[in-house]
Amino acid sequence: MVNTALARRSSPVNLRLIFGVILGLLVLSFTLGTGAPAAHAASDVCVADSATGCFNGTIKGVGAGVKITIDGNGENVVVETDKSGKWNAAVTTAGTYTITLDEKTLPSGVTLKGDAVQTRDITLGFTKGAIFAVNGGDSGSADGGSTPTDTASQGFNWDRLAQQVVSGLRLGLLLALASIGLSLIYGTTGLSSFSHAEQVTLGGLLGYTFANVLGLNIFLTIFIVMVITGATGYVQDAVIWRPLRKKGLSLTQMIIVTIGLALALQYTFQMIWGAKTIRIMKNNPETFTIGPVTLTYESVWAMGLAVIVLILVGLFLLKTRTGRATRAVSDNPALAAASGIDVDRIIRLVWVIATALAGLSGVCLGLVLNGINWQTGMQLLLLMFAAVTLGGLGTAFGALVGSLIIGMTVELANFVVPGDFKYATALVLLIIILLVRPQGIFGRKERIG
Repeated sequence: MVNTALARRSSPVNLRLIFGVILGLLVLSFTLGTGAPAAHAASDVCVADSATGCFNGTIKGVGAGVKITIDGNGENVVVETDKSGKWNAAVTTAGTYTITLDEKTLPSGVTLKGDAVQTRDITLGFTKGAIFAVNGGDSGSADGGSTPTDTASQGFNWDRLAQQVVSGLRLGLLLALASIGLSLIYGTTGLSSFSHAEQVTLGGLLGYTFANVLGLNIFLTIFIVMVITGATGYVQDAVIWRPLRKKGLSLTQMIIVTIGLALALQYTFQMIWGAKTIRIMKNNPETFTIGPVTLTYESVWAMGLAVIVLILVGLFLLKTRTGRATRAVSDNPALAAASGIDVDRIIRLVWVIATALAGLSGVCLGLVLNGINWQTGMQLLLLMFAAVTLGGLGTAFGALVGSLIIGMTVELANFVVPGDFKYATALVLLIIILLVRPQGIFGRKERIG
């Protein structure tokens, strides 16, 4: 017989608890000043750490010699763009800085579109980008348009729209790798795991260890990371979740356990890897441009790898016997058990797959952002739950669609809201969708009471 706690499905009380904790974490993240993880480094290496913050950007089409001054908090740093228009600068004091482009140093025939003076807040250990768009060259970018770069809204133009759409697709695909596993766990156990985001962090940090510290090939690193993070899922279910299910703990109690586990893992990561932002690859990322869109090569193959893995997961769920058994357990655990399916074995497999996918997501995010730290997973937690709930709780394909919608919404929101406030738009969209369709896009209506 399947434990009754396993067969339960989330009630409105459970959903209210989930959203309450999400909102609390969101408020906590803004209170702690959780900025974005490190963006792409410029031509001269500036690695953000506990004593250093980095400003950077790219002004395409201007070449070398354009001067930019960063002033504030007793520091005055003057830097110049390199031959590809890249620049960066290191500061050692957190606070507000004024970033000024010297228009006299622009090449002949090139003029600045917007203001020559911008203001940015920075916290040590993080990287912030500044965009200066020019006429006669191309629109600037924060070294490849990294998703979490804190770039304030610079107004609408078609080139920027194309860049944001591609960035949204990239964020959506990498978010889907983590969200699908979270959705599968909920579908088979009814558990909303708040510690799942830490598997993303673990994947990125392990990627740094194997690729940067040990110098292994990045693809070998990805394979090793997926094996290790998948093994952590196996151990989690064997040591924590299966025994708790057998004890008959309620889902609310188990959710509280996941929150405690998340906090424990975060500070374990900080103790082992430190609080600074670290880079998976030692070399600076190379960018290329297709029309108005600038991307790094790491971004392209990370997106391609995400697409391949997501297709394989879909084929596994649809075409294999074990995949069909997984969907049967997600639909009705008690009926699946009565049909001869080993429910515990399926749940164990789901934990392994989910954590392995989250680990892959962490490595890819670390490469795309060119940096990862102990808080990266927590910063993505709201987006992951928004994607899963928007697509329909417990549906893997719903999580995929929800992730793509959330990724696109967050990036396009940069046109109207500044900086990291764009992440709050995911919550706004989620509330609107749930008011219209409470079960999510692909979810099923359930009787209450």
